Amino acid sequence: MLCRGGAGGKGNVHFKSSRNRAPRQYTEGEEGEHGYFLLELRTIADAGLVGYPNAGKSTLLRKLSAARPKVAAYPFTTLHPIIGVIEFSGYNRATVADIPGLIEGAHRGLGLGHEFLRHIMRCRILVFVVDAAGSEGRNPVEDLQNLRREIDLYDPTLSARPWLVVANKMDLPNAEENLKVLRKRFPRIDVLPTSAVNEQGIPALKETLAARMTNDTDVPAN
Repeated sequence: MLCRGGAGGKGNVHFKSSRNRAPRQYTEGEEGEHGYFLLELRTIADAGLVGYPNAGKSTLLRKLSAARPKVAAYPFTTLHPIIGVIEFSGYNRATVADIPGLIEGAHRGLGLGHEFLRHIMRCRILVFVVDAAGSEGRNPVEDLQNLRREIDLYDPTLSARPWLVVANKMDLPNAEENLKVLRKRFPRIDVLPTSAVNEQGIPALKETLAARMTNDTDVPAN
């Protein structure tokens, strides 16, 4: 409750009596509270796809769910979070949000950073999507480190959230070598190789998400 209403006054019915059948008396009500408020809407999803622009998050969401976010070969194709629903066996399901691409300095608001980062706050698990092939001229290990740093600088509690890594674009050159480096650099974190375009690794990713989101390691994905 943001504002409480004022105490109501007494209408003429309260002054009705056997002698005064149509009273005209009444009492004024009290003024209620008032103010100006800024409300921020945050997307609610079980998992959030976090990554640099053109890492393949939108294509990945298309393969995981029936959502149809815009896909194009230029940065910041997604300007608003898109929610997809993943169907698991046993009538289980989970929602996944395609968070628009983050860039270095996002915690300071660069590249609409605050507009994008706020939607991560409600996600139970963070799925970091990196371009394993480095097709945009970046290093996937550095990308992951920068993304982790950005969310920590935005809100340190995000660093404590469960997370995993999707090494996307495995169909491109140099991806296998970079995958080995990623797994060596983060030995305790699930690093799942995928090629969203070719649907490579999508079933394994759905199984991992099913186990994480349903808290049941025996739940296979459809």
